Amino acid sequence: MKENKFMQQSQPSVRLVDLSHTIEAGLVTYKGLPAPIICDYLSREDSKKQYAAGTEFQIGKLELVGNTGTYIDCPFHRYADGKDISEVDLAAFAELEGIVVRVPFAESLAITPKHFKNRDLNQRAVLVHTGWACRWNTEAYYEHHPYLTEEAAIFLKEAGVKLVGIDSHNLDNTATNSRPAHSILLGAEILVVEHLCNLENLPEEGFYFNAIPPKIKGMGTFPVRAFAKVFS
Repeated sequence: MKENKFMQQSQPSVRLVDLSHTIEAGLVTYKGLPAPIICDYLSREDSKKQYAAGTEFQIGKLELVGNTGTYIDCPFHRYADGKDISEVDLAAFAELEGIVVRVPFAESLAITPKHFKNRDLNQRAVLVHTGWACRWNTEAYYEHHPYLTEEAAIFLKEAGVKLVGIDSHNLDNTATNSRPAHSILLGAEILVVEHLCNLENLPEEGFYFNAIPPKIKGMGTFPVRAFAKVFS
């Protein structure tokens, strides 16, 4: 059935905003973890020997740890009996009603409950925009970065959020070896996305968030192509 002109005009306009960093060979996302290796398994030149004249293909080979680029954490990342990526329902990764909470890093590195109060967070993907992504792929990115306090993680858990994302080096304060925010959120099956970018291009509300990894067994963390579907 064809839509009439009025129905077409009444549809809201939609734009997609890419919230992911580019993964390239040699990229260091987290100090102490190996950078990805991206290379040819079958080069175009070598493929010419296998196919008819004028036909060539490239098959790439990728070696990386799950914590590379913009990635999602599932419960198995923290807990041995938690759900791995393959066990988390697809609906937990896709078309989540989103909200952006802006906490500029120049104002505060510690993100506390006060930053989330009086906001409608229930069943939403809460994306924390600190501006730290401007330091991506530099030495300054890895230390003294914005993070959620333990109290903030408890607040978000009790608020009933679906997912928490941040444009910083880590959801937790890496100056210590404890990870309370990860422990609290993943323990409640609240997914975590780290190393987001371009959050300045999102409105505070009026969008859906997506961060979908491959369906892999035995992994709790993996890169995603995170993006927002913004309505206007």
